[in-house]
Amino acid sequence: MIPNQAIRDIQRGQLLPVYLVLGEERVLVHRVVAAIRTAALQGGIADFNQEALTAGECDVDRVLSAVRTVPMMAPRRFVLVRSVERWDSSTPKAKGKEKNKESVVQPLDKLAVYAASPVASACLVLVASKLDGRRKLVALAKKSQFLVECEPLERKALPPFIQQEAKDRGHTIDRDVADLLAEIAGPELSTLLDAIERLSLFVGEGGIITEDTVAACVTRIRPSSVWELVGAVGRRDAATALSVLMDVYEPQDRGLRLVGVLAWSTRQLLRFAHAIRSGASPDQAAVTAGAPPYKARELAKQVKNLDVAEIERWLRVLAETDLALKSSRRPPRSIVESAILTMTGGLSRLEIRPQ
Repeated sequence: MIPNQAIRDIQRGQLLPVYLVLGEERVLVHRVVAAIRTAALQGGIADFNQEALTAGECDVDRVLSAVRTVPMMAPRRFVLVRSVERWDSSTPKAKGKEKNKESVVQPLDKLAVYAASPVASACLVLVASKLDGRRKLVALAKKSQFLVECEPLERKALPPFIQQEAKDRGHTIDRDVADLLAEIAGPELSTLLDAIERLSLFVGEGGIITEDTVAACVTRIRPSSVWELVGAVGRRDAATALSVLMDVYEPQDRGLRLVGVLAWSTRQLLRFAHAIRSGASPDQAAVTAGAPPYKARELAKQVKNLDVAEIERWLRVLAETDLALKSSRRPPRSIVESAILTMTGGLSRLEIRPQ
């Protein structure tokens, strides 16, 4: 099951005696474990009835002893076991530490036997970044529906996640603004949540999160400057584009946020162009692109002399630029300048080799 479903079920009182929480998205893992802990320890003294263990630092018999211990003045105990992947011989860490394969497999098999018939007076939560899907424990968790998968969210899932997080804090944020935030602060949820929290404090109680507030609080880049840069690129005006770049480039983040905002703006332009070529009016195309109506005329002017293939080429250049900024030894500003020149036609391809 997915984390949101697990948390909803738990909050409705449908607490299971065993959970296997798998995945590398720490924010989701933390939320699921916190929800289970809160529900499991209701009606008792928490300090006397919870235990946190780490696989590899204790043996599996210690875990089984913990879950079979009688609760103290409470309906159940909460037992958390972290880093269960250490007991999986298929992981590199386990392979490097254990020579006897049977001794590594045995803990997971013992946990599978327990999970098939758990005690009602304990809630056991097993947390691992990854386990071999062929393990009995994993197969049982899938079949009995106590597996919670906390994998990183796909890119398309980030805007709805952002909108829900903003709503939970009493704010509204349009889908296109959420997409912008996902572009510049994602994909890691911890970074996104930090940005959302700062935006929440910035706009105040009940405030609306807009492009301008994202620009002021997160990117430090004015949307108008970005559209000016996109416009200069569209006109093949390299001189103006590089001049605008000088104003908006931030050396602190190596230009990554600027590239993210440029990619977001370019995707808006691409959606607008597709809509226009499908017969939509500029105002209708702006809505389709997720752009405010006042941008309709400006966008129509930009796509008039551009074909869709050229805008798609810009997106490929920006994707290469993002990768180069994260991996190349070349000065980041030089990489961004090369990208602008490539987009305007001044260079045939993006230059990313170190100087």
